[in-house]
Amino acid sequence: MMQRCLHLARYGLGRTSPNPLVGAVIVREGKIVGEGFHPGAGRPHAEVFALKEAGELARGATVYVNLEPCNHYGRTPPCTEALIAAGVAKVVVGMVDPNPRVCGSGIAKLRSEGIEVIVGVEEEACRQLNEAFIHRILHQHPFGILKYAMTLDGKIAATTGHSAWVTNQASRQRVHQLRSACDAVIIGGNTVRRDNPHLTTHGTSDRNPLRVIMSRNLDLPVECNLWQTDTAPTLVFTEKNSNLPSQKHLLDKGVEIVELDSLTPKAVLENLYTKDLSSVLWECGGLLAAKAIADGAVQKIMAFIAPKIIGGQAAPSPVGDLGLSKMTDALELERVKLETIDSDILIEGYLTGNNHQRLVNRPYISY
Repeated sequence: MMQRCLHLARYGLGRTSPNPLVGAVIVREGKIVGEGFHPGAGRPHAEVFALKEAGELARGATVYVNLEPCNHYGRTPPCTEALIAAGVAKVVVGMVDPNPRVCGSGIAKLRSEGIEVIVGVEEEACRQLNEAFIHRILHQHPFGILKYAMTLDGKIAATTGHSAWVTNQASRQRVHQLRSACDAVIIGGNTVRRDNPHLTTHGTSDRNPLRVIMSRNLDLPVECNLWQTDTAPTLVFTEKNSNLPSQKHLLDKGVEIVELDSLTPKAVLENLYTKDLSSVLWECGGLLAAKAIADGAVQKIMAFIAPKIIGGQAAPSPVGDLGLSKMTDALELERVKLETIDSDILIEGYLTGNNHQRLVNRPYISY
């Protein structure tokens, strides 16, 4: 039943920020009598939808939910009150909500009303589903994923800059799905000039992420796919008073512009946090990728590796100079997973806080 909750919760992928992904299932006498998921911030929570579907059958039933029911008034009333009013007998919770406004109080409230509560069912899977929500709550900035595609010899493009396509169609489809689950995709000005990307889900979903560009001098093309803001919103970060004619041109195209005192990945994420974003996908070149890692803006790596060799000493690699001179200083990933996608290989893993500390005293990395 908890796996069913996780399945339902995924219907909200990319739509719930800053709220978590939550699914709920109500079972009575071994049969599912109600289901629901949270469709977006400001909308009813998963438990409410499930209770509405179950109606009177919820009385004496068992409720499964992947995240602790809320116990406070926000944009919607507490789910604990709804569960108590419905007369449920038991609640099975996947994980405790890390939000200080909840964090055990929902469980305590249910127990105080005589409802049996079991906590920690499929907890690892529940935590992975909401890793962005958890990170946002604990660190006050969005969860960052660095995604790149490279050849077996570690190149993301040929020496000419040509990069279409490194990986196979199935891998590219996976990236489109990944975009649909993230709140924003971030690139630098070089990627705009070189690739003229769309940064959309290409029909994989009816939702496209916010497209974010970092450019200090706004030396960007007059016309490109990213200025088509009827397809998806585009936000450009630059430094104060940079290239005012270019700013006016972009504003006329419907592009949002944010000026920062210093254009860094850290400053960009701080701004996106205020916009209620939970997850960002870095699809940038090696120089910006290195700075994002050094700034602690990347928590997860997704490397798509194609069985190709392109060669070229000057051909670009996924990550620029991190100031690390010894292999013993190399950043290590944990919780690594490997997956084959047709002929490609996807390697996923997480950077630890210790990795970031290794970079704190390194020279500034320009991009």
